[in-house]
Amino acid sequence: MTDVAIVDYGMGNLRSVYQAVRKVAPDLSVQVTDKAAAIAAASRVIFPGQGAMPDCMHEMDARGLRQAVLDAAHNKPFLGICIGLQMLFEHSTEGNVPGLGVLPGKVVRFASELNDGQGNKLKVPHMGWNEVHHAQHVIWSGIDQNARFYFVHSYYVQPRDTGIVQATSDYPQPFVCAVARDNLFAVQFHPEKSAAAGLQLLQNFINWNPV
Repeated sequence: MTDVAIVDYGMGNLRSVYQAVRKVAPDLSVQVTDKAAAIAAASRVIFPGQGAMPDCMHEMDARGLRQAVLDAAHNKPFLGICIGLQMLFEHSTEGNVPGLGVLPGKVVRFASELNDGQGNKLKVPHMGWNEVHHAQHVIWSGIDQNARFYFVHSYYVQPRDTGIVQATSDYPQPFVCAVARDNLFAVQFHPEKSAAAGLQLLQNFINWNPV
């Protein structure tokens, strides 16, 4: 049985995620897979993401992965990254598509006109390193408050249940960049591209045994 399955749905930064997980868990079996049976058999699952929400949902269904991903999100340690966070919610304004509906809320786009406190225009997509203000959770163990993580996104989540919010970042206003519920943890940033803090988060996920 595979220890860690990384979901391959034809999108996402698979090689970087795989290499980062192998770095923090060299003794575990790690598999990049587009097979529902392999996802179902894995001890824990990572759903990485990059690209557009409509493409994500289409490709997931085209490969017959929806039910396996849903089961993993409900029943085993599950880490969603970027689109892997957004697709857990009910609806996205990107392409006006439904998500998996695991978590209540929606995905919305940053405003077209964003300015920092000095009146400088901010670009969309939000791209680059930004501070993350996190709550208390074992996944944040060993990670400094306001540690910097790497982001690339134009959309962000708006959970209806504020109790699942695990972290926020600012662009320029606060937005939710991490959520958690039961066995599920998901982030908007890319831990596989976030140096030591990102590797620590992945290490914590590998060691996480939610009750």
